[in-house]
Amino acid sequence: MRYSLFSIARHALNSHKGWTEAWKKPPLQKQYDVVIIGGGGHGLATAYYLAKFNNNLRVAVLEKGWIGGGNTGRNTTGIRSNYFLTENAKFYDHSLKLWENLTQELNFNLMFSQRGMVSLCHSSSDGERLATRYNALRLNDIDGDTLTLDQLKIMLPDLNYSPAARFPISGAVIQRRAGVARHDAVAWGFARAASRLGVDIIENCEVTNIDISKNCVTSIQTSKGNVACEKIGICVAGHTSEIARMVGLKLPMETHLLQAMVTEPVKPFLNTLVVSPALHCYISQTDKGEILIGGGIDGYNSYSQRGTWPKIEEIVSGAISMFPRLRGLRLMRTWAGIMDMTMDGAPIIGQTPIKHLYINGGWCIGGFKAIPGAGWCFAQTILNDQPHPLTEPFSLDRFRTGRLLSESGAGNQPHKQ
Repeated sequence: MRYSLFSIARHALNSHKGWTEAWKKPPLQKQYDVVIIGGGGHGLATAYYLAKFNNNLRVAVLEKGWIGGGNTGRNTTGIRSNYFLTENAKFYDHSLKLWENLTQELNFNLMFSQRGMVSLCHSSSDGERLATRYNALRLNDIDGDTLTLDQLKIMLPDLNYSPAARFPISGAVIQRRAGVARHDAVAWGFARAASRLGVDIIENCEVTNIDISKNCVTSIQTSKGNVACEKIGICVAGHTSEIARMVGLKLPMETHLLQAMVTEPVKPFLNTLVVSPALHCYISQTDKGEILIGGGIDGYNSYSQRGTWPKIEEIVSGAISMFPRLRGLRLMRTWAGIMDMTMDGAPIIGQTPIKHLYINGGWCIGGFKAIPGAGWCFAQTILNDQPHPLTEPFSLDRFRTGRLLSESGAGNQPHKQ
């Protein structure tokens, strides 16, 4: 639908009166077939695909705050599939392929932009490691290219190429299909689409306990009343271990903060994502012109959603080392996402020892890019009560069998690509 400038001004002046809500806000019912705990990207995507695959299901999403108020709105929006391990590569590339058509499927502008991601080489060992990774990508039919220093200078002329730099640049690799999307639009798009398929989205509804009988879920206790249900999916990002503790499950994960920040807007000069493994820093430019900067996790456990000044200083220092022109800019906002960090850096997605209780969590630094892929696979896991082939390697059981998926670039050293 097109709007004239006059109609846009009229809607702004009348406080948007008459506009319909993007998703329905029904009361909490007494019973559902499936209840998804968590109204972020993963929870909403799971609910959407559940309703898409079986529209006869009664599905509810319970969110203790507001839709997209957690990690979905507290990240750096990067989307990629440049992983070395085959299990990771196949899953994340499946998710990337879903991203490529998601705006059309949801009929909502997610501002998805495949602007590519460049990983810098600072030494011969960097180059060998990254070349090995991208050779593995090609073996898995995933795109990846190396860039000479001359090619990189044409693509990114504002990088610091001085041989006296803190970490001199010798080359780079690129995944051209990588990109970014608007984080809150992703939450809104999935919420609207799920609501139109009949999913009940209940905000400001905190889960206080999960009832179990004969090792099977029976109901959920919430701040708005008790709900009987046949199946429960946990999609609560950094609070996965807290929900699991309600049913006596101790998960192999810790909770850490991952900080990010944006500068004041400037004239566009950066048309791709850039990551430096040595500096543990990654940078992109938003559509508003802000420079979006992220780095490594804080080294302590916290649920605060606030970072620390030493980590901000470390990240900003790395950003200025990469792009000296950033030195005079002011930071406008900083924030922190709450990361569930598993012991091997890979997510947990699948069944639990409790019948009809399923977990989608432990995404470390990879949660945003996994949203459509994880929702798609998790919904099928819940429907069929068995692991989806793409996410079977990420089962909770791997910590018992020892079949771990430890990949540099996925866990507690997040940017050693």
